Amino acid sequence: MNILSRAMFSVLLAAGGLSAAHAGIQIVGTRVVYPAGEREVTVRVINSGTSPRLLQVWTDSGNEKETAETSKAPFMVTPPISRVEVGQGQALRLMLTNPDAVPQDRESIYWLNVVEIPPKPEDATDKNYLQFAVRTRIKIFYRPNTLSGDPVTSISQVTWRMTNEGGHKVLECTNGTAYNVSFADVRLKGAPDTPNQVDSGGTCPAMGRGTFQLAGGSDAGRLTYKAINDYGAFIEGEAAYTQ
Repeated sequence: MNILSRAMFSVLLAAGGLSAAHAGIQIVGTRVVYPAGEREVTVRVINSGTSPRLLQVWTDSGNEKETAETSKAPFMVTPPISRVEVGQGQALRLMLTNPDAVPQDRESIYWLNVVEIPPKPEDATDKNYLQFAVRTRIKIFYRPNTLSGDPVTSISQVTWRMTNEGGHKVLECTNGTAYNVSFADVRLKGAPDTPNQVDSGGTCPAMGRGTFQLAGGSDAGRLTYKAINDYGAFIEGEAAYTQ
C-alpha cells in the first residue's frame, strides 16, 4: 500500500465549517549519523499530537520525488508502515542494504522520509474539513570508519571565495575534507540579521563545492557562519574569503 500517493493531499469538502489536521509526529534528532560497520541505526519518533497517527517511512538518494517504490538509496527502514498512539513512540530501524554502492573515501548524504497521516475526524459527517499528510525529511550521513580528521575540525578547513553566478554575487565554499559540512547560516560579516540575507543555509559537500547566495551586506573580506554539528547544535565562527 502506498500511503504517500493515496493520501499526501486528500481533501474532503461538504457543507459547514473548515478544519485542518496538524502535525503531531516529532523525530528525535535533526539528522542521522550512520557509522560504517553498524548493523543498524535506530531513529525514534514520538506522537506528541492529540490523536493517533499512521506513518509511512522510506529513504531517498537526494531526489525528494523518490517514493518508497522508486527509491535509489542503499538503505531500508522498518517498519515501513506503522500506527503510533498518542503519547507513544516508534523505533525505526535503519539498515544499509548495499555497502558497495556507498563511497568509502568520504561521507555520503541520503534522506529519511517520514509521512504522517491523521485519522478521519470523528465529526466528519456534518462538517467540512481539510485533511493532509505531513512529510518530514532529515539527512542521513553515512560515515565510513576509515576517514581521517573529524567533522568539527572540518568546519574551519572549508575555504571561501566571492564569485558571480547568474549575475548575482555568491559565496562559493570548497571542502577538501572527507566530511560534509552543514550550515544553517552564512553571511558577510557585519551584514544585518534580516531574512533573505542568505539562501537558507546549505551543505558544503565532502571533497566538493557549494554556493550560498547573498542579498547584500558589506564587502569586508570576512564572513560569519553557523555550522551544524552531529547533534543539531550550532557552531558559530567566521572566516576570510577571497575574490
